[in-house]
Amino acid sequence: MAKWGQGDPRWIVEERADATNVNNWHWTERDATSWSKRKLKEVLEGLVVEGEAGRCEIGDLKHVEGEASCNSRKGKLIFFYEWNLRLSWKGTVKESGEKHKGSVEIPNLSEENEVDDTEINVSKKKGEGDVLKELMRTEGTTKVREALRDYLKALKTEFTLGMILPTKAAAGQELATERKAGGSPVQDSVTPQALDMVGVKIPTVRIHMREVFDSPADELYSIFTKKELVQKFSKCPAVIEAEKGGKLQMFEGCVSGEYTELVPSQRLVLKWRCRSWPEEHYATVALTFQDLAAQSELELECKGVPVSHEESTRQCWKKQYFEEIHLLLQQSKDSME
Repeated sequence: MAKWGQGDPRWIVEERADATNVNNWHWTERDATSWSKRKLKEVLEGLVVEGEAGRCEIGDLKHVEGEASCNSRKGKLIFFYEWNLRLSWKGTVKESGEKHKGSVEIPNLSEENEVDDTEINVSKKKGEGDVLKELMRTEGTTKVREALRDYLKALKTEFTLGMILPTKAAAGQELATERKAGGSPVQDSVTPQALDMVGVKIPTVRIHMREVFDSPADELYSIFTKKELVQKFSKCPAVIEAEKGGKLQMFEGCVSGEYTELVPSQRLVLKWRCRSWPEEHYATVALTFQDLAAQSELELECKGVPVSHEESTRQCWKKQYFEEIHLLLQQSKDSME
């Protein structure tokens, strides 16, 4: 029998604010099937393949069958996925201008095989145009493999934000590391706070980021306050009640909160949280919009981020907000030209 105060730390229940999955020891599972179907569609559809023979483009994801999930056990993430995919493609022969169609089949994309070893079959409808089939078989499969790698990278980073919960020891260690580091960079900086009291008592940090967008400040402001624009850049249904006390919900509930201050075209303040954070814990997000001629600068200050979620929160704003908004603005610009 172990003496009092001794024993395997894996079985010791810590004082945790959220009282959830202490030390990440227990098995937890998150279904990634619906998310994966959208992500596969996003990375595969519209791929362009060009060569001396002509030009081809991947069309619709005609068939998608399978499932995906992510499991957390003993502080490690384990991924399971198995997909049967069929895509359409169309192309034009460079010399003759002839147009041809075909399909790309991926019968077994799974964790059991590397992407480079995954079988990809290219077929073409009857008739000539074998040069395009060969283009798709060579250059096309390379592009498809790159897209599949993008999907898997997103599955292991974007989808898993916050699945590994902070332990008391890890949080204290990270906070101590931040304090030793010192310094205060102007852009993308992180400033430790002893204990930001937002909801429950946990060690937190403040994230500070700046980003310049090719749009005036009023247009950028509307992207954060108009439901149809939020749904366009987030590629998910959203709840947007852009008024003081109004609800905010995005990315299938992975992000939620409310609007607490709105100054049109100038400033937004949000009560904001990720679903994986300790229950009832919110950060305070302040977005400041400033016109720069034909561009605008967005300054983000996010106070009260749980210490162990600092990097995942930064990546969330960078990848799921800023990069997607850049893409939306570019698409809007292209459609007007």
